[in-house]
Amino acid sequence: MTQPTEKQPTETPASRLQPGEAFPDFTLPDAEGKAHSLGQYGGKYVVLYVYPKDDTPGCTREACDFRDSVTLKAHGAAILGLSRDDAASHGKFAEKYSLPFPLLSDPEAGYIRSIGAWGTKNMYGKVSEGVKRQTFLIGPDGRLVKSWLAVQVDGHADAVAAAIDKDRAARG
Repeated sequence: MTQPTEKQPTETPASRLQPGEAFPDFTLPDAEGKAHSLGQYGGKYVVLYVYPKDDTPGCTREACDFRDSVTLKAHGAAILGLSRDDAASHGKFAEKYSLPFPLLSDPEAGYIRSIGAWGTKNMYGKVSEGVKRQTFLIGPDGRLVKSWLAVQVDGHADAVAAAIDKDRAARG
């Protein structure tokens, strides 16, 4: 029996972006201060994964799984991590784990909130507000292909790669 790669979200905002809709653009800095925007990745699949904190167990496993995904590399997908951590934290995290993709910083969580990746979380019985672990697969046309709203790390990179395969087949 396979493990599920997605939990059911506890809340779904009415304004949640739907597959096929244009994904909101962003301009956010990476660990070196270089600005990244969605538009600069036109023509590629973009995996925008939002995670709570650099160098924590789950976030590290997730980043390393994306780093090691042979299928995502073969697809030429652009992988972008996004959290509230600052550039210095991102730089240390990326160097420590040899992450070959940009980690974007949104310290005030303005963009994170705008895409619905902020809210109430329940971890080990402790309820808090913060960044939710979510992933958005954006197609070469800048439109949302699929979103994972409550990611379970194990097997997630493979699920994202499978969604690219499925979308490619549908596009012909």
